[in-house]
Amino acid sequence: MKKIGILVGREQSFPESLISSINEKGGGKVVAEMIKVGGIRLDESKRYDIIVDRISHEVPYYRAMLKRMALEGTYIVNDPFWWSADDKFFNYSLAAKLGIAIPKTVLLPQHSYIKDITSESLRNLEFPIDWEGIVNYVGFPAFLKPHDGGGWKNVSKIYSLDQLWAEYNLTGTLCMVLQEAIEYDQFVRCYCVGQEKVLVMPYDPSKPYLSGMQYIDVEDYLSPQLHKRVENDVITICKSLGYDLNTVEFAIKDGVPYAIDFMNPAPDAELASVGEKNHKWIVNAMTEFIFRKLQSQPEPLPYRWAQTLDAFVAEPKKAGLKKAADKSEKRIRNTVSKKANKTGK
Repeated sequence: MKKIGILVGREQSFPESLISSINEKGGGKVVAEMIKVGGIRLDESKRYDIIVDRISHEVPYYRAMLKRMALEGTYIVNDPFWWSADDKFFNYSLAAKLGIAIPKTVLLPQHSYIKDITSESLRNLEFPIDWEGIVNYVGFPAFLKPHDGGGWKNVSKIYSLDQLWAEYNLTGTLCMVLQEAIEYDQFVRCYCVGQEKVLVMPYDPSKPYLSGMQYIDVEDYLSPQLHKRVENDVITICKSLGYDLNTVEFAIKDGVPYAIDFMNPAPDAELASVGEKNHKWIVNAMTEFIFRKLQSQPEPLPYRWAQTLDAFVAEPKKAGLKKAADKSEKRIRNTVSKKANKTGK
């Protein structure tokens, strides 16, 4: 029996629907369930074949626990090691090199620092910051937002240098980026599953969450050519970042899709938020992806320690095989010797 673990936060409908879908399709041979964990032992054994992680970015204990489970060969959606290392500014820079349209963006030094950081700790930091050079490059309006965050938290739309300073002074220890605001003609949010399956959803980010007005069910919202470009850009981004479940958002201006947000490894999939049509799509797509992974015997991701561990495990096996071979050879020699003695040869 194969086991799938679902690690969740406050969301309700998506994990419940995914578990139900997997169990129905699995027919007892594949079982999905909510993960229950407490103290994790150093010698913890493998519990799950695949884990779908929806909350470890908010709970450090969960992130550490998932890394430990990955060590036993559990396939984690999404990879906790890369997710820990990733950030939005790196994503923007990588995507730009891959030919994806990205708004002009600048990474800003933090406004404040933890207690033990002093002026001597920051001797490599330019001071004062060249604010005029930054705003001349990015322009207004612009968005000030965390370099690693989501859910539109701590995001401000900026129209002037004075407003930028005022908002920046409130950011504390958050590391921020200033990004050109694309005054879009169209906006889409795209699910991507398995780095290959894409759902392009017309989306209005100006509407409140759970208002029922964010996701717009419009046929042929994009031209076929633009739709294809968006799909290709989504797949390029997700393959490059290695995310098996992600959303990518595009602000489209004058026919150009600018990717503005694509570090969403635990994207919103709640029925009340995304609507029935989109909810069903993501549940079905994830179910199909999980079963494809199980059929192909999911290999652990190529972590640096894998070769060392494989070699470490292989050595005792080789020694054991050699010992067994030596014993077998000794038995054969003894048998031959006894037969020779009996026949006088």
